[in-house]
Order: sequence, then structure tokens, then C-alpha cells
Amino acid sequence: MAKKKPERKRITNKRASHDYYLEDSLLAGIMLTGAETKSLRMGHGHLQGAYVTEKDGALWLINATINGAQGIPISEEDQTRTRKLLLKKSEIEKFLVSKKQGNTIIPIEIIPVGRYIKVRIALGRGKKNYDKRQTLKARDETRQINRALKSS
Repeated sequence: MAKKKPERKRITNKRASHDYYLEDSLLAGIMLTGAETKSLRMGHGHLQGAYVTEKDGALWLINATINGAQGIPISEEDQTRTRKLLLKKSEIEKFLVSKKQGNTIIPIEIIPVGRYIKVRIALGRGKKNYDKRQTLKARDETRQINRALKSS
């Protein structure tokens, strides 16, 4: 009987779609150490408060936390270190042009793809408080409609 591989866990940024209108998204590679890779495969990390910025013509992931798991030591200062994102120059240029127009580059999720770890980043435009309330109201209305359709 074939051995089943353990399901790899995606780490998502749940606040991103609440706080931003998300537009173009893209998968980017990320430079990690071995301990960080192993820890992310086990699902020990989060993107809460993380963002992407540009330094020296490259994109960097800042404030993403990768916690050490049992038997995987990651020091306190290395848990939130800045990590380089691996993209083609044309992709970087596209994101930087959009950033200059007022958009923000947001990490949406960390995905294990084969033997690599990828980060999905997206361009986002910030929502105002009234936009957030309208989004919640529309979501509640669709839930109520779906409930009414199921019950009848």
C-alpha cells in the first residue's frame, strides 16, 4: 500500500481581503533557511502585519513571522527577519509602477509548492471604514439569501 504524504498547510493572511481591495496577484519565491522551510511546511507561521517593500531593485517581505516548532529552533530575532522575494525583473517593475500610483503590495498566503515555498503577493488599495461595513453587510445578505434558498 502506498504511503500518503502529509497534507501541507497553507498560511493565509485573513485580514488582507478585509482591509484592501485586492487586484493583480502573483506567486513569488522566497529565500528561507532550512529550519524556516521545515517550520512553514508544518504550518508554524503567520502573515499578520506583514507587508512587501522595495530595496535596491528587489522586493522584500517584512514582518512575516515564522515560529520554530518542536525540535526546530529559530531564534527570536530570526522569526521576523526580512526575507527576499524572488521575482523576474519585469514582474518587479510592474509591481513598483503600481506602487508609485498609490497601491500597496500585500502578502496573501504562503504555499508549499513541491519542494519550494512560494508567497502569493497582490496589489491592494486600502479600504475606508464605510467600505468595510458595506462588504460585511453584503456578505451577511448573501448568507441570508442562501439560507432562505436552502430551507425552501
